[in-house]
Amino acid sequence: MTSTQTPRFAAVGLDHAHIHGQIAGLIEAGAKFVAMATDDPSSPIAAQVRERYPDVPVVDDPDDLIAQDGIELIVTAAVPDRRGPIAVAALRAGKDVVADKPGCVSFDQLEQIEKAVAETGRFWSVTFSERFEVRCVIRAGELVRAGRIGTVVQTLGLGPHRIGDRGHLGGGAGRPDWFYDKSRHGGILVDIASHQIDQFLWFTGARTAEVVASTVGNFANPDKPGLQDFGDVLLRSDNAQGYIRVDWYTPTGLPTWGDGRLMILGTEGYIEMRKYVDIGGRPGGDHLFLVDQESTQYIDCSDVELTYYADLVHDVQERTTTAAPQEHTFETMRLALTAQQQAVVHGAAR
Repeated sequence: MTSTQTPRFAAVGLDHAHIHGQIAGLIEAGAKFVAMATDDPSSPIAAQVRERYPDVPVVDDPDDLIAQDGIELIVTAAVPDRRGPIAVAALRAGKDVVADKPGCVSFDQLEQIEKAVAETGRFWSVTFSERFEVRCVIRAGELVRAGRIGTVVQTLGLGPHRIGDRGHLGGGAGRPDWFYDKSRHGGILVDIASHQIDQFLWFTGARTAEVVASTVGNFANPDKPGLQDFGDVLLRSDNAQGYIRVDWYTPTGLPTWGDGRLMILGTEGYIEMRKYVDIGGRPGGDHLFLVDQESTQYIDCSDVELTYYADLVHDVQERTTTAAPQEHTFETMRLALTAQQQAVVHGAAR
């Protein structure tokens, strides 16, 4: 493929609302949406995608769509345990893959994906939307790389979610059954904390790290033992530390699904981000606060360009990995799976 050709992509797996952003982002970046398929046609998300893109053909069998010629890219937000197999099949069919996080739910799936990438020369990108689609996080990266807070020595990432919020999974009453089945969602550290692990590696510049300690628990939902509603992780690399806390406890009084926060500590200053809401009263999201040797600042991030999807299109065309280095994506998922596997378990999650 040359850089003048328009990549054609298909959506396989329409079970999580993140698929809306993935499809829209690729279309805006210049890719052409040519087909869709799903394991569960009754999914409310699948119905929404069909309604938004009525002219895009629906293929009954996902495997048939993956095998079709003339498609360069497969994007998936299937049920998490299906994302790995979909990715492997697509890679083996000569297609690049963009998967919603988590990109896989087991070490076996990750190993199969790594092998398929190595043998086919295609790429596997996981959409860590809490970085790729959040303007204040991108601006913070620019400030860190400009040396505004010195050397980064720690990140502190908080990823709270509201269990009753349907914004992530679509309309209708209740959550789907797979949401309460750990074998399908992979556990809270794989499902949610992979976001914060990605950010730890990116902000500290670490190529690898170790899981020092991790915990998961179910403290508020004993009637749903397959759900983990709390998790935390302590990470360490050669030059930095990271602490992560994720949960499903967002109270209904908050006007959004979660008060996602990220703090970056440097040797000469620090940065704090309130990604989705400022409980102090500023409207909207993308709130960034910088404290350095000269002042304290609130920084407007509204003009920050989000390049993830444009970079993906470029990567398909030019056989590069500018959206996210392949080894970084592998390491992020390895750490998430390790944290989940090693976690001390409390409460009903036992």
